[in-house]
Amino acid sequence: MKYDHILVRVGELALKGKNRSVFEKALASNINVVLKGYDVKVHRMFGRIMIELHDTREEEIIEKLKDVFGIHSFSLALKVENELEQIQKGALAALLDTRNQPVRTFKVTAKRPNKNFPIDSQSLNPLIGGYVLTNTEDITVDVHNPDVEIRVEVREAATYITCGNIPGAGGLPVGTGGKVMLMLSGGIDSPVAGYLTMKRGVKINAIHFHSPPYTNERAKEKVKDLVRILTKYCGTIQLHLVPFTEMQTTIHEKIPGDYAMTIMRRMMMRISEKIADQQKALAITTGESLGQVASQTLHSMNTINEVTNLPIIRPLVTMDKLEVIDIAKKIGTYETSILPFEDCCTIFLPPNSKTRPRRELANKFEGNFDFAALIDKAVAETEVVTIRNQAKEEQNVDHLF
Repeated sequence: MKYDHILVRVGELALKGKNRSVFEKALASNINVVLKGYDVKVHRMFGRIMIELHDTREEEIIEKLKDVFGIHSFSLALKVENELEQIQKGALAALLDTRNQPVRTFKVTAKRPNKNFPIDSQSLNPLIGGYVLTNTEDITVDVHNPDVEIRVEVREAATYITCGNIPGAGGLPVGTGGKVMLMLSGGIDSPVAGYLTMKRGVKINAIHFHSPPYTNERAKEKVKDLVRILTKYCGTIQLHLVPFTEMQTTIHEKIPGDYAMTIMRRMMMRISEKIADQQKALAITTGESLGQVASQTLHSMNTINEVTNLPIIRPLVTMDKLEVIDIAKKIGTYETSILPFEDCCTIFLPPNSKTRPRRELANKFEGNFDFAALIDKAVAETEVVTIRNQAKEEQNVDHLF
């Protein structure tokens, strides 16, 4: 016997009550997308998703599944008939397959969702365990701290046997929680914010503000590379490249230096809200962490938030930088994020930015110039690029609006 299935456990999805099937269908669909090109079949059953393997590239498939949000854990599994002798032989085969690691003790945990099976789970445990003991040497039972746990699930059509457990990404399937616009700079924080937002089942579209010639093409390519890394967790992301040079130079000329950063962020929010409306996105996600820089104090957030009615999601708001860096390294964005290419937030920086900007002063300074036309122009000239997981080509969709 050899492993011929992967049994996927859904974790948090099991708590969704009447909506559970919606989440499980979305997860099965996302698994199919991730495993496109592999010879597998994905089946849903209550509380589980089963992947039927006809492909020998097990390790590749396992690595792909580790990045799928909504999976709590998964295991390689043997499928056998609902017959005691076959279950016993399958349990032994699964245990012996783990002998490349030291195994001195084991336990059997049987479940019987199929109540028509004549042997209950409590009786199955010793029947399976006794067979394994009879057919092995130097292995004993330890029900408290075993080296290997043999899990047996007797279901309607067949029994599935697993040894070992591989942690999944957790969270909710991407696409079940609506859509947001991710304000994506070239730094460390915003890609992590995008990752954490997707983990809650939300689809992201990315917005990047660039200011040529002050920011160069390599800075833009760096952002595309960051998006490409994030597509590993969702399949496809639209990147909206907003031309910001004229807006930024106008702010530099018309706004007092200590309020320039605040006004710049307010303009970004206004533009992001307009693009969000076009894309039917319900919120804006940022990589802001409370108190990290001048524009991320509570006073700054309060003044900047004034210009939009959309919810602002800040997954990193309570994290310190080291926590964010740890996640960036884990998800693979860190090395790209630290490449030394400037984004628009680093140009025209004044010597001092207000850490406690006031709404009334921000409104007063903005009243000295009509920014509405510049906002509309930036939105109209935004370039949209669709980036797909592992795809070398990118599809320009400038006329999407």
